[in-house]
Amino acid sequence: MSNLYTVHPEAKIGNNVSIGNFTNIYEDVVIGDNTVIYGNVTIFPGARIGSNVKIFPGAVVSGIPQDLKFRGEKTYAYVGNGTTLRECVTVNRGTASKGETRIGENCLIMAYCHVAHDCKVGNRVIISNAAQLAGEVIVDDCAVIGGGSLIHQFCHLGRNIMLQGGALVNKDIPPFVKAAREPISYVGLNYIGLHRNGFSEEEIRHIADIYRILYLSDLNVTNAVKLIDKSIPQSTYRDEIIDFVSNSERGVIRSAI
Repeated sequence: MSNLYTVHPEAKIGNNVSIGNFTNIYEDVVIGDNTVIYGNVTIFPGARIGSNVKIFPGAVVSGIPQDLKFRGEKTYAYVGNGTTLRECVTVNRGTASKGETRIGENCLIMAYCHVAHDCKVGNRVIISNAAQLAGEVIVDDCAVIGGGSLIHQFCHLGRNIMLQGGALVNKDIPPFVKAAREPISYVGLNYIGLHRNGFSEEEIRHIADIYRILYLSDLNVTNAVKLIDKSIPQSTYRDEIIDFVSNSERGVIRSAI
């Protein structure tokens, strides 16, 4: 029986790659070893897919951007080693703005999610069903995004956050927190996520002290950052939070507490 899938002769396919029926793989595609691509998947030019990736039926990788400024420039979409793209996930390639869309290693992108042009998704990120990332969104390592969430273009979601399902995100979410409600707000630390990712009790208390000033004092963001810098002992976590808040272009979420 002949193969019921199409692979362009210029595509570079690694060793032990499984390809399901009715899948189409175009030119200028690179796929690493031991990757499993199920049926009815479309992989367009510019895709760079790592090893041990799983791509489920209906997914489309490296489709052209849904951006009217796109003029056909050569850009890419990267999917890191060990990542899973579930049914009907769409990952658009980049534009001239960044040149690439990138999903890191060991991520789980659940069914019907969309990762738009020039997004940067870190490692071990979980994006739950039907969440939608607009263009040039940044999601840092170990973030968890609830199902049905809508992330506005240019937003930055810090590492180890937990975002409630159905969230409408139009502000940056600093690292290590839970974000929920409408409008999207700080509702506490992501204690469970921090424990699961190996943070010690001492580290968690230190992070909590920082956010107590940022979100539970009567200070505005500028003055809260100054007080954090002055009163909280220096650490990589303190500096990471200060840098995130100080460099936020869209502004960070505020407190619901």
